[in-house]
Amino acid sequence: MSQKFIEIFSALLTQTPAETLSEETKFKELPEWNSLLALSLMTLVEDECNVLLKGDDIRKAETLRDLFDAVERNR
Repeated sequence: MSQKFIEIFSALLTQTPAETLSEETKFKELPEWNSLLALSLMTLVEDECNVLLKGDDIRKAETLRDLFDAVERNR
């Protein structure tokens, strides 16, 4: 899994320190996770990775690793 992806994800967070994130992080359990953050993630992934991440990809994902795999599948 790419460290860059974790950095991209952590840029959206205001309460969770980046150093506490790993590929096993269950991102939906983070205190700041909500639907607005999901939309922000979709936009950021598109801007940074040039990949269209779909809402269904986020709904199916449990961990940051799952999100990263969804980005890779959509490349």
